[in-house]
Amino acid sequence: MKPRSTDVVRAAGGLVFRISPHGSVEVLVVHRPRYDDWTLPKGKVDPGESDEEAALREVREETGYRCRIVGVLPETTHETPHGTKVTAWYAMLPESGDPEPVPDEEEIEKVRGLSPRGGAEPANTEKNGGPSRKPGS
Repeated sequence: MKPRSTDVVRAAGGLVFRISPHGSVEVLVVHRPRYDDWTLPKGKVDPGESDEEAALREVREETGYRCRIVGVLPETTHETPHGTKVTAWYAMLPESGDPEPVPDEEEIEKVRGLSPRGGAEPANTEKNGGPSRKPGS
């Protein structure tokens, strides 16, 4: 068996809130066909890039939204076959005048706004570095 890497991979992402056409608050999630999951937009931090810059870039690439950071959220850490992944998270709001999101079709198949009250399935799973709790637990 190959020994596990001790490398730490930095990633960053956004919890993007928006107002739906019906006036309710929604959180944007993206569908990744490669993993067949729904997750918050996130990705690796490029060399020389700050966590904030990476989070804004990843959200723009994966959702089509240009956002502004309105808060800092707790980091998450999880193990992968390649080492430890540490993800910095930021609360974000779309900047005014943004069009409907257009996903990065190479990685993202769909973008959806979920209402926190909608009782939808979790936006992410523990294996992908996101929340492992089901809504209401």
